[in-house]
Amino acid sequence: MKLCIFEDKKYDNLYPLTLTRAVFELRCGATVLMDKIERSAPNADVVYFMRDHLVAIFKERYGERCVNELNALKDDVLLVNGRLLAKTGDLSLEGDEEVAVKGEDIVYVRAKKETMEKLLADSLEKTLEKLKGELSVKEVDATLIEYPWDLINNNSKAIVEDFKHIGSGIHGELHPQAVVVGDKENLYIAKTARVHPYTVIDVENGPVIIDEGTIVYPFSRIEGPTYVGKNCWILRGNIREGVSLGPVCRVGGEVEESIIHGYSNKYHTGFLGHSYVGEWVNIGALTTNSDIKNDYTSVKVYIKGEFVDTKTQKVGSFIGDHTKFSIGCLLNTGSHIGVACNLLASGEPLPKYIPSFCWYFRGRFSRGWGFRRTIKSESAMMARRKVEMTEARVKLLRRIYDETKEERETLIRMSRRRVR
Repeated sequence: MKLCIFEDKKYDNLYPLTLTRAVFELRCGATVLMDKIERSAPNADVVYFMRDHLVAIFKERYGERCVNELNALKDDVLLVNGRLLAKTGDLSLEGDEEVAVKGEDIVYVRAKKETMEKLLADSLEKTLEKLKGELSVKEVDATLIEYPWDLINNNSKAIVEDFKHIGSGIHGELHPQAVVVGDKENLYIAKTARVHPYTVIDVENGPVIIDEGTIVYPFSRIEGPTYVGKNCWILRGNIREGVSLGPVCRVGGEVEESIIHGYSNKYHTGFLGHSYVGEWVNIGALTTNSDIKNDYTSVKVYIKGEFVDTKTQKVGSFIGDHTKFSIGCLLNTGSHIGVACNLLASGEPLPKYIPSFCWYFRGRFSRGWGFRRTIKSESAMMARRKVEMTEARVKLLRRIYDETKEERETLIRMSRRRVR
């Protein structure tokens, strides 16, 4: 039996987060989306389908996997949309052949080997179309991640669901002068994690998960539901509800209902709310984002050339990998900031949309260092965490740089005209 996890055409609704990863690598709760899907079929062989240019970096992250191999689908198979936020009971390898949909989107397809051999086309997209035309179709109540803010709005529920699989237990070091508010059955501290004195862990409203190698330093407070990933440091942090931190993050100040994918720094005082931050991002001291408008109307976010109404009052910032903020930056509600940007405080809120590889300084967009020096700078940051800037990552960043050039140059010209 095969499990196939695939990207569909809506991957670009999730830019800038999916510029550097497949949709099913996005984090929600304590795990990424593909982990939740795989949890539903633990004994299946897994095949992944994604954009071709992401394959090399995907294999670097997860090891040698079966990727974009159509012939591997000539088997009994469960094909699952990688945007699915899977919870217990959503998926099963067993059952009749069927296509489950939500609106126009395929959620999953269950098909037998004979059907797959008969209908397999020269692409996964065409294969799914043929399966939808041949098999019985049913509407299901499933959560498909459509836009970046859906990850934030579902994060607390996902943490609670993941906690059921992790379980409670204080296996690491919880200092006697640390305080747990609420039932300790809602707390998990991994064996190699340490919680220092003069800290508060509040599990009254949801579980707190502190993963391997993490250190919670004095004068920090963590409120559930929250997941703190492997080898993180919490330094005088006020970690409020609905927060997920991926591995090797350094976090201080106030964070609320946000996801930091991993390997990013927010050491200092400043507020981060209702936001998703990619990898290798550095957020300078006192940098703060707004996550609600003064008139309490819904927030709009720039997606594929237009501002999309989120129909949500609380929306923060969506920040691509390798972006850097100076001290004291101010981020507007619904900010969309691309990959490898360098943003300097000007005393006013930054623009709501900043394309990849842009600098923003004194109210103007610029090219900054250009590609080569940016890679050199990012290599230095990664080396501090003992991670290599590989050829696959450089090629991916080069592709993003080239693909966003026209948009970047247009904004640079416009900002120069405004200054004159």
